[in-house]
This record gives sequence, structure tokens and C-alpha cells, in this order.
Amino acid sequence: MFVDQVKIYVKGGDGGDGMVAFRREKYVPKGGPAGGDGGQGANVIFLVEEGLRTLMDFRYQRHFKAPKGENGMTKNQHGRGASDMVVKVPPGTVVKDEATGEVIADLTEHGQQAVIAKGGRGGRGNSRFASPSNPAPELSEKGEPGQEKTIVMELKLLADVGLVGFPSVGKSTLLSVVSAAKPKIAEYHFTTIAPNLGMVETEDNRTFVMADLPGLIEGAHEGVGLGHQFLRHIERTRVIVHVVDMSALEGRDPYDDYMTINNELNEYNLRLSERPQVVVANKMDMPEAEENLKKFKEQIGEDVQVFPVSAISRQGLKELLYTVADLVESTPEFPLQEAEKDETINRVLYKHQEEAKFEITRDPDGSFVITGDSLERLFKMTDFSREESIRRFSRQMRGMGIDDALREKGAKNGDTVKIIEFEFDFVE
Repeated sequence: MFVDQVKIYVKGGDGGDGMVAFRREKYVPKGGPAGGDGGQGANVIFLVEEGLRTLMDFRYQRHFKAPKGENGMTKNQHGRGASDMVVKVPPGTVVKDEATGEVIADLTEHGQQAVIAKGGRGGRGNSRFASPSNPAPELSEKGEPGQEKTIVMELKLLADVGLVGFPSVGKSTLLSVVSAAKPKIAEYHFTTIAPNLGMVETEDNRTFVMADLPGLIEGAHEGVGLGHQFLRHIERTRVIVHVVDMSALEGRDPYDDYMTINNELNEYNLRLSERPQVVVANKMDMPEAEENLKKFKEQIGEDVQVFPVSAISRQGLKELLYTVADLVESTPEFPLQEAEKDETINRVLYKHQEEAKFEITRDPDGSFVITGDSLERLFKMTDFSREESIRRFSRQMRGMGIDDALREKGAKNGDTVKIIEFEFDFVE
């Protein structure tokens, strides 16, 4: 089964908790704090494996949660960082954040990696908080929570050449005679319900990958027919081979077919018009094909290359393949997005976006609700079982300007303040 789009949940590992401990050894008076830091949580990393062809495995496992870092220990021993969770994906996988629609990674090369969900850092032990004014702090941090998100994975085939055209114009037959691919061929529309790939080799030993895409019809870019499911696969192709049924046996005009398909490609993605296109006038062994071809050439003009072929009798294929191979060699790749790469580790890097620290809203019961990634991260890293940790969290909130913002919103002594699922009283 060919699966080319899935939605999954990923979560980086939480950092390990810091430790509150003190040296207690014989003959060592006032040993001082000795709590170690927690270990780093594991990242969720996608790794391109060229042997994979579909996203089928993700239909059965939709949750990927990386392991947590080890907690800190006594005697200033730090917890061990967790090993990254590596998930193998096929080449051509595009990863998007479902909430924002932002492209997180475009994975095309074997061995390429991208961090999809970053693990949290380990919490600091009480040794880190020692100071001249507080030489024995009973204060530590919990581990930072790892990133979590729902992502959409799309597979866009890595084909050099894409075959497009109406259903039953002979795309699958053409692929089967120029490569070793064995697509399903039958005398009815939409025989091809999944893209097929074939390796084509010309007589002068040049090779390229050709994809036979399911037939498009008018309105495909809006979701009509099967074509809208597979238009994404043509985004990576360097050359478009437009197959037109020149026999007109189904009562359609070849020129109208040609204009309709090109319009669908442009409506789906304007950049598709930048790709070189070769028109294949197929089924030239049929009656009236020569007359239709003459009329078609008059309508289309001299700027477009038209190759009369018969996929069944293999007439005209040699010239077609030579031309396509020349175009593949001379046409650069069309990247889906510009991503900065660190060549030393072959990972895709992304710019950090500044986020709002907090937001205050009111619930119907009159309580104040504070939200924000920065605040919630601090909250989850605070150990509320210790008085010093609570005081530190209060100072951090004050430093972020939350106290003043609550007063501006009308908060009074005794009002309820909520952070995540916890409630507090506002105290002046």
C-alpha cells in the first residue's frame, strides 16, 4: 500500500531532575551542597534511509516519545543524558508543524538528519545555587520539558521526470516500455491509483528516474478526482513529460486536454510553469492520429517540443528519451524550501523565533489565567515541595512583569490565579 501523507505526535525527552543533597562525611564539617544536575533529554531525530519508499510504517505507530534524562545524584554526580530517538524516513519526506503549517524539515538525501522535537535540558542541582549569601541552598530545578508537537509528514517522490496527462492517455504503458517498472495497465480510467517509479536508461548509458502519476482531470487542484492526492509528487521533478492522446478515441480534443492539464499544474503551484515541458503525442499508431497531430501543432505553436510516439509499437521513443535526458542534465533542482545546513553533521538548522513570554485572560468565574511557553516551562521546572523553590518562582514571575500585568488587569488581594491546571491566590 502506498502511503504518502500521515499525521503523528512527537515529543522530545524531558530533562532529568536536579538533586538536593549535602556532603555528609566523617571529619568534613559543613560539607556544603552536593546535588548533581539532571541529564539532557533525548531529541527526536528523523534520518533519511534510502531503502524506504512509503510512509506505511507511520500508519501503525503514530506516537514517538523520546526517553527522559537521568536524574542528578548525590556527591555532585550528574545524571546521564538520554540517547536520541532516531526515526528512519524515506527520501523526499517533508515535515510540517500541523499548528502553524511551517515546514520543519525537507529531507532528500540519504543520511540527512533533522531534529524534529528537541529534548529538554537537565535541571540544576543545589550545588549550582550556592552563593556567599546562601551557602547551603535547599533549591534545585526539575528537568525542562521536551518539545512536543503534532506534525504532518508528506512524501514527495524524488523523480527527475514526471509523466502527466488525462487518465488512459498511455502514461503507464510508456513507463513500462522505457523502464523495468510494471505498473497496472487496463482499459479503464484511474487504473493507476498510486505513483509508480521507474529507472530509465538511454542507449548512451544515461539514467534518470521517471514517475507515472495518476491521471489528472479538470479541477484536480481543488480536490476533484485522484490527481489532487498526487500533484505534490510533481513538485520535485525537473522535467515534465506531458502525454496527450492524439487518437482522440474518447471524444476529447488533444489541444483542450493539453491546456486543461497545464492550467491545473499552474493553479496548484505557479513554480511548476518554470520547469521544461516535453509534449508526447501518444497513440500515433491509431487512425486519424496523424491528422489530429497536424492540427495540434498548428494550435500549440512552434515553441513547444512535440514528439510523436507509439508506446505500444515503441515508435519514436529513442529521440524522446535523448531529449528528456538532455533536459534533466541541464535543468537544476527545484528546492521546496531554502534551509541552512551545517555540513559537518548534515543536519537542517532553523532560526529561533522570539515568543511572547505570557498572556493573561479571564475565565467566566472571574479567575485570571496566565499562559505562555516561557512561564509554563519555568512552572514545570519548579519543585513546589520546597519553600526556597517557591520563593524563587515568585521572584521570576515578578521579574517577567506578571505581578504588574495582573494589577493592570484588575487583580485584587485574594483573587484566583491559574497556571496550567494549578490555582494560586493573588497576594499583595
